[in-house]
Amino acid sequence: MSNPKDTVRVGLAAAIGAYLLWGVFPIFWKQLGKFDPLQVVGHRVIWSFLILTVISFWFLQASETRKQFFSALLDRKVWRTFAIAGLMIASNWLAFVWAMSHDRVVQASLGYYINPLFNVLLGVVLLGERLNKMQWFAIAVAASGVVIFTVALGGLPWVSLVLAVTFALYSLVKKKATLPALQGLYLETTILLVPAVVFLGYVESTSQNGAFQSGDLRLLALLVLGGTVTIAPLALFAFAAKRAPLSSIGVLQYIAPTMQFLLGVFLYGEEFDTLQLVGFSFVWLALAVYLWNSLSKNKPVSSKHKEQ
Repeated sequence: MSNPKDTVRVGLAAAIGAYLLWGVFPIFWKQLGKFDPLQVVGHRVIWSFLILTVISFWFLQASETRKQFFSALLDRKVWRTFAIAGLMIASNWLAFVWAMSHDRVVQASLGYYINPLFNVLLGVVLLGERLNKMQWFAIAVAASGVVIFTVALGGLPWVSLVLAVTFALYSLVKKKATLPALQGLYLETTILLVPAVVFLGYVESTSQNGAFQSGDLRLLALLVLGGTVTIAPLALFAFAAKRAPLSSIGVLQYIAPTMQFLLGVFLYGEEFDTLQLVGFSFVWLALAVYLWNSLSKNKPVSSKHKEQ
C-alpha cells in the first residue's frame, strides 16, 4: 500500500496543476478572439467529446465501471440531470470565451472569486441550508464589493455574474449526479454534441465567417487543441478530488482567479482604477471571512475537549 501522506501530496500537486492551467486559460482562449464565441464553444464541445471518447475506452475497461456507466444511461433522471449540467457548463464556457475576446479578463476573475459565495446562497435558497452570522457577513461584504465594482464600471458586471451563477448551478446539479467527473463530462458533451455540430455546419455552409473558411492553420490547430485544454485540468482535478482533502482543494481554488486577475491587469493592461480595487478588496475580504469560517469549523476537536 502507498503511504497516505504521499497520496495526499500527489493529490494536492494535481489540484495545483489543475488550478494553474485554469489560471492561464486567458492566454489560450484570447488567441481565438477572431472567431465568434459561439463557434469557439461549439468546437470546444466537439473536440472535448472526441478526446473523452478515446479516454472512455480506458475508464470503461473495468467491468464494474462499464456496468455502472451503461446502467446509468438507462435512467431518464441521469439524462435530465446531465442535460441541465451540459446547458450550464456550455453557458459558462460561452461567457468566459466572450470575456476573453472582449478584454474582460478581470471581470471573469471576479466571477470565479464570487462563485463560492453563490454556492452558499444556492444552498440556502434551493436546499434550505442555514448560514451562521459569519457566512451572512461574508455574503453581505461580497455583495457590497459587487455594487462598488458596478459603480466603477458604470454598469453591471454581467459577465462576472453569469460566470458565477452558471458555475454555481453546474456544481449544484453535479452534486446530485451519480457518475464520476470524467464520465459525467463525457455524457454532458455527448448531449451537447448534436447542437454543436448542427450549429457549426450551418455557419460553415451559410456564411463567410466559419472557422474552417478562415484558412488560418494555426488558429484551427488551437481550436482542435481546445479539447485537450478543456479536459486536462478536469482530469487533474478529478484525480486530486479522490486523494486530497476537500478543505485544502477549496483553499487552492483561488489560485485560478488570482492568476487571471494578474494577467488581466499586468499582461493585458485592462483598465483597473482605484474604485475597482476597492470593490475587489471587499470581495477578497468576504472570501477571507468565508474561508476562515469554513476552516475553523473543520478544525479537529482537541483531546481535552473530547474528554469533556
